[in-house]
This record gives sequence, C-alpha cells and structure tokens, in this order.
Amino acid sequence: MRLERAVDSYLRHISIERGLSEHTVAAYRHDLAGYIAWLGGQGVDDTGGVTADLVAAFAAERAAAEPAIAASSLARLQSSVRGLHRFLAREGIETDDPTARLRPPKQAQRLPKALTIDQVEKLLEAAGGAEPGDLVGMRDRALLELLYATGARVSEIVQLDVDDLAHGDVLRVRGKGSKERIVPIGSYARAAVDTYLTRARPELSRRGRATPRLFLGARGAPLSRQSAWLVIRAAAERAHLTAHVSPHTLRHSFATHLLQGGADVRVVQELLGHASVATTQIYTHVSVDALRDVYATSHPRAR
Repeated sequence: MRLERAVDSYLRHISIERGLSEHTVAAYRHDLAGYIAWLGGQGVDDTGGVTADLVAAFAAERAAAEPAIAASSLARLQSSVRGLHRFLAREGIETDDPTARLRPPKQAQRLPKALTIDQVEKLLEAAGGAEPGDLVGMRDRALLELLYATGARVSEIVQLDVDDLAHGDVLRVRGKGSKERIVPIGSYARAAVDTYLTRARPELSRRGRATPRLFLGARGAPLSRQSAWLVIRAAAERAHLTAHVSPHTLRHSFATHLLQGGADVRVVQELLGHASVATTQIYTHVSVDALRDVYATSHPRAR
C-alpha cells in the first residue's frame, strides 16, 4: 500500500474507531508526514518497503537531531510510527511489524509544578468578575474556579456544554477517547459558575450564534483552548505570580493538594481521568518531597 494511503487509513482509524481527539490526531498526522517524507528520501514509498533497519535508522536520526528533540516529543513520534505499523499488521495489510523491536526513549521524570494554596487563591481573585458589569471577568472567574475544582484538562473544560452541569454539584466531563467521567464541584466553583450563568452568559450568548457550549468569548462564540490559556496567563500577571502558570498548572495543583490532604491515589486517578494509576503516582512524589522539606527544616536532628 502507498504510504500516504496507509497513513490516511490509520488516521481515520484512530479518529473514528478509537475516538482520539482532534488535537491528538493532528499531532500524529504531523509526525507521520515527517516520517513518510524521510522514507521517501530513502527511496521508499510503499509500506512493504519499510524494514526494521529503516525504522531504527529513522529513530536514531531523530534522536540525534538538533539540540535535542525533547524526550517526550521523540516518544510521541515513535508512538505514531509504531501505531501505524501495528495497525497495518493487525489489518493484514502487511505481514510483519518493522517496529516490533523499537524501544521508546528513556524519559527523565519531571515533577509537575504545583502552586501553593495561597497562590491559587491569589490567581482566582485576580480573574475579576467582582464588578456587576464585568461579564468577561465573571466568565474568567468561573473558568479558573472550575479548572482548579475539577482538575480537568483545559480542552475538556472548553468543550463543556451547559447541560453537563445539570447534575448540580457534579460535572460530566468528556476526556480522552471520548470517555466520560463524573467529577464533584466544590461550593466556590459552583457559586462562580452560577453567577456566570445567571449574569454574564445570557448577554454573551446574545452577541453570537446560539451554541450549547458553557464558556463563550466576548463576541458570543465558544471559547477556544488558546483563549483559555490567555485568560490564565493574564490572571497570573495580575496576581504577580512569578511561577510559570498554565492550564495544566491548575490540574497539577488540584492533584497535589488532594494528595496532601489525604486523598487516596486511586480516587485522584479517577478524578483526573488517568487510564493508569502509574500516571497519577507522579504526584505522590511531589507530596513526599514537600514532606521531606518540612522534615528537614523542622526536625532538630534532621541534619
């Protein structure tokens, strides 16, 4: 099969049958475009011409590229290539999988950066919404409160519909692979969202076309991921936070604060929507480091 056709078939598979997000599919498309371009440079334009040696050479060349491709990016690139060839073998298009012996790059464990509770409170206060006519501020406060209260990904929050809040003190979130999960909402987030729904969203909605989306932009269109990121950055600047703050920072902070408060790691896994508890356990290292710091500075015989 021609490589371009094979890639198209694989992308349709992960989009339709596996339900991966548009963002993930776009990342795989980008990776595989580079891969088949490289194979073309080697004189290969058909899936049957791809060998284990070629795949290994491609991986080695990418690993040695530039001041290093980040290990996480290289791992995703290899995952894209491996997924393509596994799909071709599973569908019977090819008999062999040339990536069978490909080993993913070893990634250094990077602990997520979490804000302190005091920093989170300053960030939320800086969102605005206290003034009666500050419609965008009310939206921003509801957005940030909901991100921190639920630990949801920013892509999950901006995809929410108003009906996803119909259960009162819980939120229905659609995560990766279109998997749904139910996450409780605290009283502060519920109050901020109720204020936004009552006083701000109706006016914002009148400015654009009708949409069921919960969060709207100033002109009434659904709020984008990029706009949500800008909301957080602006609030961090107003709060004079020197730490880097992104949508994922609030997700990290949510998980870390829950574990520090005594929550079971399996519960946090469910709330975050992690497929594996191993992904969630990285946050336990953050909590242990915090305990170690307190012990080192407080115990008379720690040093």
